[in-house]
Formats: sequence, C-alpha cells, structure tokens
Amino acid sequence: MRSFSYQRASDPDMAVRALAAGAANDPLTKAAAQPLAGGTTLIDLMKLDVMRPAAIVDINPLAHAWSAIEPGGGSLRLGALARMSDVAAHAEIQRSYPVIADSLKLAASAQLRNMATLGGNVMQRTRCNYFRDVSYENCNKRNPGSGCAAMDGVNRMHAVLGVSDQCIATYPGDFAQALIALDAVVEITGKAGTRGIPFAQLHKAPGSTPEIETTLQPGELISAFSIQGRWPRSVYLKARDRQSYEFALSSAAIALDVQDGTIRDARVALGGVATVPWRAREAEALLKGQKFDEALARRVADAAFADARGRRHNSFKIGLGRRVVARALQQAATMEI
Repeated sequence: MRSFSYQRASDPDMAVRALAAGAANDPLTKAAAQPLAGGTTLIDLMKLDVMRPAAIVDINPLAHAWSAIEPGGGSLRLGALARMSDVAAHAEIQRSYPVIADSLKLAASAQLRNMATLGGNVMQRTRCNYFRDVSYENCNKRNPGSGCAAMDGVNRMHAVLGVSDQCIATYPGDFAQALIALDAVVEITGKAGTRGIPFAQLHKAPGSTPEIETTLQPGELISAFSIQGRWPRSVYLKARDRQSYEFALSSAAIALDVQDGTIRDARVALGGVATVPWRAREAEALLKGQKFDEALARRVADAAFADARGRRHNSFKIGLGRRVVARALQQAATMEI
C-alpha cells in the first residue's frame, strides 16, 4: 500500500471541501482524495495497488447525521452511513421492504455487514480479475485506451447486459438492485448544497469511457437514499457458485403490487449480469394488468434478457438469468403478506 495523508472530517462541509481539493487534478481518482467509511472495498483496492489515493478523508464522524433508518408514512429514508447489518435487521424494513433486507443479508458475511455502509456498498467497484490485478495492463477502467483483457480472456463472471466494446466488467453489488427496482432517489451533498437524483442515474454504463463509473462530481458524497411507497410483496433472489457469501452469477430484485389477483405495478431489476444496476423495464411492461402464471413468468424472463450479449465463457448467464427471474417472480407472486 502506498503512503497517503489522513484527515478526519468533523462535518459535511469539511468533508466536501477536503474531497474536492484532493480530486481536483485527477479525474481517474488514482491520486485523488477518497472518502473512508466502512473501508471494506477501498482498503482492499489500496492494498492491491488498484486505487492510489493521495489523501483519505474519514467521514465516519458524520454518522450522527447520516445513519438514520426512517420508515414511516408510506416511505423510507436511509442514511448513507447506516450499516448494512442494522438496515437488514430492522423489523419494519423486513415487513415493508423485504427486497432491501434480503439484498443486504445476502451481500456479505456478518463481519463485513457490520462494518460496511449503504453508501459505500453502492459505490463498490467491479470484481473483474483483470481490473483488480495490476499485472494486467489492458484494463480500460484502470488505464483508459489500453484495451480490455476480459474480451478474449476468462470472462465467466462478466456482464451480458449494458456492455460496450471497451468494457464488460460486471457491477457486483446486491443492494443496488433493490434500490433501482424501487425507484429510489439518491441524496447527494456537495459544494453547492444537497441535490437529489434517481438512483438509476447514479451509475454510468461503460460506453467509451469505462473509467467514469458514476455521475458524482468531485467532492460530492451520497448522504441518503429515499423510497416512496411500501413494497411488502418483494423478493431478492441470488444464484451463485456457492451458497454462502459469494457474488452473484445472476440475481433478481422483484417487487409487485397485486390487487384481486391482477398485477397493478411491477418492478424487475437484475444483478450479476450487467455493467451497472439494471432495470428491465420492457419485462415489467408485460406484467402490468395481467394475472400471474408460469407462462407469463417465462415471457417476462425472456424479455429481460432479449438484448443480452454473451461471450465465450459467460453465455450461460443468459439462460441462468431467465430462470432466476422466473423463479423470483413466482416467489413474489405467491408470498403471503
């Protein structure tokens, strides 16, 4: 790990100023200031020499203002510094937003969930081996313009949706799929104050600039997430190589609003198969106004992967993803609430 300076932020303004100053000269963040919360991703990448921040800004002192868990009135607000374990264990979230609780429980071991924050979790970077191993020079995320070793290399864990000819690295998170499915809004604090954007606008597909992963500006921090409405009929289903604490090969976050057997509203999000948190809106449209059956679930699953592009080792994800979506729909449609 390389040397760096350390600063402990006492308030949001101090954190924003320190991060903005440190990021001013390096858009790729290799020598920029980085925020430290749980540190479960950042410290790992620093040890691997993938991230090389010149300064670390500890934002844990902001937890008194940014870690509240506030359900009520048909809505939910979650502070970005809330710990994953606290949110997953919250009784009202388990009742009204089980897709959130499940996505957090399945994301990591208990030790990591006790440390990791919600904001840090959605900002985690890909687990692509070529990105995380600096001996591979051909990684457009680390070295823009160098190429993508995964294209013709070992790409079993890589994305089949949202890919470009520059990058096929998979977004690894679970919680983000629940947020994008529920139309969450991200509260962002920066030099100009606080702004809100749809969670769907936070992450950027690789396109021609895979090194730019989010729409956050230098110095900006995620301070909270908010969701309108209650979604008690919702599930998160995750298929992985092993049962315990592994990243998804394919996952689905499903939320349904059903009245008298008819689906009034439906949300379908996919994980483990896309370069960013992925909302399958065309698939959702097939569900609305329909009564659920297995044939409908298969049509929806096919629509969710209609634009998928597999490669040598990861084409199996398309069939697997369809089965995961169909099974998650079945679970959501038949759950007792």
